[in-house]
Parts: sequence; C-alpha cells; structure tokens
Amino acid sequence: MDGISRRALLTGAAAGVLAAAGCGAGGGSTPTTSGPADGSPSALHPGTGSASASASQAALPTVTPWQPSSNDIDPQVKARAAQLIESLGTWGPGQGGAAAARSRVSALGLDPALAAQAGPVLGPAPAAALQVLEAQYGGILSDTASVLVVCRQWTRGADGRVTAGGTTVDVRLSRAEPRWRVTALHPAQPGPAEAALPDLARRVLASGAITLSPAAEADIRSGAVHASALDALLTLARSYRMQLSVVRSGHPIDVFGTDRPSDHPRGRAFDVWRVDGYEVVDPRTSRALVEGFMRAAAAAGSYNVGGPWQLGGGAPDQFFSDDTHHDHVHVGFDS
Repeated sequence: MDGISRRALLTGAAAGVLAAAGCGAGGGSTPTTSGPADGSPSALHPGTGSASASASQAALPTVTPWQPSSNDIDPQVKARAAQLIESLGTWGPGQGGAAAARSRVSALGLDPALAAQAGPVLGPAPAAALQVLEAQYGGILSDTASVLVVCRQWTRGADGRVTAGGTTVDVRLSRAEPRWRVTALHPAQPGPAEAALPDLARRVLASGAITLSPAAEADIRSGAVHASALDALLTLARSYRMQLSVVRSGHPIDVFGTDRPSDHPRGRAFDVWRVDGYEVVDPRTSRALVEGFMRAAAAAGSYNVGGPWQLGGGAPDQFFSDDTHHDHVHVGFDS
C-alpha cells in the first residue's frame, strides 16, 4: 500500500489513546516538528536510533496509527499487535505510569498485566509519542503468531526536552474470537554499545543505502553482529537501498514453532522489509526487484534466503518461502 493508506488513522481505542495524548489528528496541541510519515529514510536514517538519541526543545512529533497491508497473510493479527504497542508507548501529561498503562491495555480488551512486560516502551517520562514503523512476522501458525513491532519513540522530560529512541517488541499472540489475544511481550535487548567497533560495523552505520531500525542500529553498535552479515550488507548496498527491520535482538530465540535456534540472536541474520523504497509485502512491488535482491543476497554469501516466493537454483535449500516470510526477506549466515 502507499504511504497514506498504510498510515491512515485507525478508529477505536488506539485512535483514542493518540488523541488523548495530543498526538495526531484532533490532538490537543500542535507539534512543532513533524513525525515520520511512512518509515522513509528521512525518518529512519542511521544515527537517529536509540543508541544515538538526540534531544531538543521541540514538541513531541505527530504520530499516526499503523495499518497493515491488505496483502498480509492475516492483517488483523498485525493490527492487534501494533495497536497494543502504540497504546503502551503513547501518553500525554498526567497519563504516565504503570497504572495508566494498565488502564490503556484493559481498554483494548487485553490483559492489563501485559503493561509490566513493556520494557523500554513504558518509561518514566511525563509524555511520550510512539510511531510503529513496521510490523513484521516473526512467525505465524494456525493458532499462534509472533509479530515483531518495530517502533520509534519520543519522550518529553520534565524539562521539556524531547529525546528520540525506539525499540522492537516481539509480540506473541494466540487466536481467539472475535480478535487475536496478546499473550506476551518480549522487547529487544541489544546490549551496551562497544567503545571501539570493527571497520565493517562502522561502514554499515555510515552507509546511506542501509536504513536501520532503532534496535537494529543498537545491535550493530553493540558489536554482536557477525562479520559475514555486515560484509553482505555492504555488498548489497552497492546495488540496493535497504530498510532493515530486525538484525539480532527483538527476534524469537528459536525459529517460531520449532526448537531450532534462529540465526538472528546469534548475530548471523538480518531482515529487510523495503528494497529501493518498495515494501516487500506490497502487491504492487515488482517481483523481479524482490527476486533479484534475494539472489543478490545468496551471491553475497547467505546460505539461507527466505522471501515471499520459492526460488529455484542456488545451493540445495538456499532459498525458502513460507507465510512468515511473506512480508520480508530473511538473509542468514552459517559462519
């Protein structure tokens, strides 16, 4: 979908939370800075993430509820996960704190105890605004799902200063009627930044062709991402512009629904949700573009490339496709 339809305002509880916080259409105050419209490079450029937060006297940016693509495997499971994270991470003056967060969760028809699992999304700031940049499957089965909610968040301190940050939350859900039920939250834990990063990591952070989510940037700054993944990113960046959703943290430890360890927590994989400005999940995105990117990732050394379509050629089992990878390209490394 285009930027407008992907970010059109939701009705219901999520919209109410944003309006109450003074954010988005109908908010009580008019921000002096504009928020991210669609997760474009200007909103997500390396250097603006949680590992390198900036502060100013500006008002909180305007944020809008996230909308899934009509091409998603199950749009409503993503919408449910994103709505909860938006509700937890956006509040106005007098609406902060754990008790208010529990009330916001309860208003969504979910267990208020989930607020205690929000991690950095729910901080002590007097006011905050959270923009979901992307909601990607970490796994989807018939009755359970993992949705990786990638977000940027701004908090306004008592001194009026606004600080930019963000994270990724692995939202676990189970099928229920009339809507999917959230069962657990697992926020990303990137670890502290390394004082001296290797050259490959510095080059990835500096690349204008590689756009990192806040948690993905923090992963690279932690020094825990393997050289094979970093080198492949730089190789792909010669031919493509990429927006990464997940690198190491914020992803399930095991491949969802199995007991096989995922390459992500080991720092040996990355997921790309946009290629050359086109969302992988968008039905209007050229199949040739995504297939070309998948083959380029294999040529760059990935032993395990997943995406919306099963590709032929390559080494045995080098390419794969399933419902989980309908919305992104997975690029994994075994060494």
